[in-house]
Amino acid sequence: MRNEFDVPLYTRGVNPTVAMVRKKLAALEHAEDALLFSSGSAAIAAGVMSFVKAGDHIVCVKKPYSWTTKLLSELLVRFNVSTTYVDGTNAENFRRAITPETRLFILESPNSITFELQDLQAVAAIAKEHGILTLCDNSYNSPLFQNPIDLGIDLVAHSGTKYLNGHSDVVCGVLAGSKEHIRQVMSKEFMTLGAAPSPHDAWLLMRGLRTLELRVHRSADSAERVANFLEAHPKILQVNWPFLKSFPQEPLARKQMKRCAGLMSIRLKAADMAGVERFCNGLKRFLLAVSWGGYESLQFPTAAVIGPDMPKGELPWDLVRIYVGLEDPEPLIADLEQALALV
Repeated sequence: MRNEFDVPLYTRGVNPTVAMVRKKLAALEHAEDALLFSSGSAAIAAGVMSFVKAGDHIVCVKKPYSWTTKLLSELLVRFNVSTTYVDGTNAENFRRAITPETRLFILESPNSITFELQDLQAVAAIAKEHGILTLCDNSYNSPLFQNPIDLGIDLVAHSGTKYLNGHSDVVCGVLAGSKEHIRQVMSKEFMTLGAAPSPHDAWLLMRGLRTLELRVHRSADSAERVANFLEAHPKILQVNWPFLKSFPQEPLARKQMKRCAGLMSIRLKAADMAGVERFCNGLKRFLLAVSWGGYESLQFPTAAVIGPDMPKGELPWDLVRIYVGLEDPEPLIADLEQALALV
């Protein structure tokens, strides 16, 4: 008997417009099926919650998306689900963290602030050896630059708010995987929690997908030029962009990513926060905002949310994340050059 998970009975379950977008997203991620959510955090939360129960254990990379951290460290602990955070740059750290209760590995490759990668194929092999499910946040790359499912990952999540939408006017999330896994998430967490997108938002996302290839390649082309300029500048201590030869995991990045997207971070040679503030305030073509993936180039300094007394090992106060948008790269580089003179 067919039910509301299969036919357009109630919009929260199956809507014709949303169903069209789901098929497109699944095809892009080389998956059997996909779900569309009202936010990226909802997609990750539903994907995680559907496959763990009280007493289970999760292994997650360090420094994931902040709301993933809150899900694991503040919400799921209330239901006796524990998490171990590991340095994901070494796949064997996942193996070392496994307990008899481990049910899920959570990956984010690269992460969206300092851009550490995981060897997805190696981690997936470890997980399969122990019967553990894997979920990877692929928001940084878009499905055009990396396909974790092809490397053995079970579930792939996206903040569709970013590259997939591409116009900074929709908040949405994606979860892609096998028909079996997606059906489980849909029949439980998705329908129960109700984090469903509106048909109009799905239509806007479909509009964005039509220009996805043009946009991500334009952003990547310009980002390469910006990253090379920044790396050579005397006021820059470090550039985090995975396709630079100075990036510690550059060979792995080129192995599992087709291209490197438009998001990067830099560390300034600033004596104090005032120098960081002068740089950020001096930028004219980079808007101060936390997202990425749209037309406009963006900046976000960690100094806006932390202080110089941040505990060792956490994000440094002199770090600024930069998104290179779709504008011509020459004015962006000129803007960065004049702002760096203020540091």
